[in-house]
Amino acid sequence: MVQNPRRTFFQQSSIAVAGGFAAATLGKSASGNSRNRLRCGVIGLGGQGKSHLRGYLENPDTEVVWICDVDSQRLNEAKEIAKDAKATSNLRQILDDSSIDFVSIATPDHWHTPAALLALQAGKHVYVEKPCSHNVREGRLLVDAARKHGKLVQHGTQSRSAVWIRQAMQALKEGIIGDVIVSKAWDVQFRSPIGHAEPSDPPASLDYDAWLGPAKVVPYQSNRAHYTWHWWYDFGTGDAGNDGVHEIDIARWGLGVDQHPSRIAAAGGKYVHKDDQQFPDTMTAVFEYPANANQSISKQLIFEMRLWSRYYPFNIDNANEFLGTKGRMLLTKRGKVQVFDEKGKEIELKIPEDRSVSVAVHQKNFIAAIHGEASLHADASTAHLSSTLPHLANVACRLGRSFVFDPQSETIPNDPEANRLLTREYRQGHWSTAGINL
Repeated sequence: MVQNPRRTFFQQSSIAVAGGFAAATLGKSASGNSRNRLRCGVIGLGGQGKSHLRGYLENPDTEVVWICDVDSQRLNEAKEIAKDAKATSNLRQILDDSSIDFVSIATPDHWHTPAALLALQAGKHVYVEKPCSHNVREGRLLVDAARKHGKLVQHGTQSRSAVWIRQAMQALKEGIIGDVIVSKAWDVQFRSPIGHAEPSDPPASLDYDAWLGPAKVVPYQSNRAHYTWHWWYDFGTGDAGNDGVHEIDIARWGLGVDQHPSRIAAAGGKYVHKDDQQFPDTMTAVFEYPANANQSISKQLIFEMRLWSRYYPFNIDNANEFLGTKGRMLLTKRGKVQVFDEKGKEIELKIPEDRSVSVAVHQKNFIAAIHGEASLHADASTAHLSSTLPHLANVACRLGRSFVFDPQSETIPNDPEANRLLTREYRQGHWSTAGINL
């Protein structure tokens, strides 16, 4: 069942956590020392986890105390990078260490929220990779837990900390193209099919039972672990939640909507890849944000995904376009921004020459927020609002139909079939589900 309705999303969200708590209560580390180096544990040591690790090792304000992975090969690789860190395959060892100020979570999606909830309960701040949740309900649990425990959650949508993107978003807010009515996001790239495989024994380096964690138990299969987990319902969120969420987050940001959509229309499926993956390789989704007390006009966000094509819109693989009453903006996190007036004449937008998007810069914002020196750029509420969109698009594709979504209760009214897809089946009795309220 989906959790109880809320009066309004924002009245009970954790937006205040990002600013008020950071400035008022978080000037000290968990160990009580003012402006000391923050001690952290990095959980999940695949490609992105190693990126997290390197960022903290290079940051003079952080000390990597623990590294954690359930694959001994990955753990050993990380030991070569963080030679002074303690290594474990059990994240509970990190959470039990009272000297740890925060954890950084770069696990498969099905572990994101369960691990984050356990960390918040243990009094740690959390940096969690995108999407922050495996499903809509988990996002709500994360927002509520951050608020309850008074800890910060930074979401791995690192474009939020890129100065040049922040300036472009501010220009949209100030009306450089008038009122933004439609935003578009696209994820167009070629991803190789994952083929077909049968259940088999896991590699000796992988503790598969620990890898499953909160997910229901299914046999190991070579094409649904180590990155290919992205394409399985039990573990991933498809490419909409993988790469697509970056562009979706920017699209929502530039559209200026701080709420859930009310109507979702999506179509898609496996049009090209004839393999074992369960999520679509092709998707088009439309999210409608109707006018209400907080928003004077209706708005629309459009997302396109094609994983078999290199025919990129505007010759850009993953990007955004914003359509306003007085012009349009084209933006890609690859470093390109163009603005045009309503007649197609280009408008100069002065933004920094440095057009990079960096995990390390996003980490610095997180560290500054813990010290009470900044507000988070991607707090739990921001994470939940953006991560919900690929979840809803995936639900519509699985159902093969559109639906109405109630932004306050975070449910699909009078639709038990659809509501079941707003959560998932968990592994009964497993310690990792302690914060899920099964």
